[in-house]
Amino acid sequence: MEHVADIITRLQATTRDGSKSDRRLAALVLADLDFASKAAISDIASRAGVSEPTVTRFCRSLGCEGVRDFKFWLAQALAVGGVYLNPEPLNRDVREQRIASAVTDAAIAAIQRASANLDMATLLAVGERLATSANILAIGSGGTSSMLATELQNRLFRLGLPVTAQVDGQLQRMYAAVATPETTLVAFSTSGYARSVVEAVTLARQYGVHTVAITAPGSALAAAAETVITFQPIEDGNIYKPTSSRFALLAVLDMIATATAESRDTKIMEGLRRIKQTLNTLKIDDPRLPIGD
Repeated sequence: MEHVADIITRLQATTRDGSKSDRRLAALVLADLDFASKAAISDIASRAGVSEPTVTRFCRSLGCEGVRDFKFWLAQALAVGGVYLNPEPLNRDVREQRIASAVTDAAIAAIQRASANLDMATLLAVGERLATSANILAIGSGGTSSMLATELQNRLFRLGLPVTAQVDGQLQRMYAAVATPETTLVAFSTSGYARSVVEAVTLARQYGVHTVAITAPGSALAAAAETVITFQPIEDGNIYKPTSSRFALLAVLDMIATATAESRDTKIMEGLRRIKQTLNTLKIDDPRLPIGD
């Protein structure tokens, strides 16, 4: 049987569809993953009330070579996703305020960490370059990074800059292949290992494109890009709450957009005025509303 990286899913399926002994063993493992990942085969067999050869056959039925291989996959599953298998009970007292505080406090802390660790000289240089670029290509794959690529397009087009965002991996490579030295490519990747993004940056550099990466230090993307604004996400362990690093990355993006706008100086004013005028005329006449948001 072919290896399955997600051993937990295979165990869950076995509790429903396996033989009587396999169902018993799967239930035992899922009930105490730490024990199963460390115990000797004799202890597992004794606790389940089966023979040691039955334990070996069970492990092989899951796609593992034997008990040792099974323990390896189980330990890996625990290391990667253990926090989701045995979450701490929720304290539902004053639930509304607790949720509000959990999101806002973590967002503020993430933004402050990102700001404190930024190389502002590099960020300002990126803003100056974007302000004079003939073309800008923003790329990102995945939930947060694709959102950032699209948001950079949203921020820069209103400054009168020719910017395109691509979140499809194949299109990222295609756009990189036709880019020129007058293009600036901005790549987002929280991990720094999104394959299509790394490949697009590597490809673009072959054609003389200046590449900028907002990514984790020491990552494949950081090594591939010419200019790097490093960002290291640090989570607070609350598995029920969306990642707070999104707020920090948006703050970094807004800093880049602000630096770009200041580098363009008054050239941005007419475009912003037109957007404001058009939207207020078509929607609602309230000058306090943000531009196009």
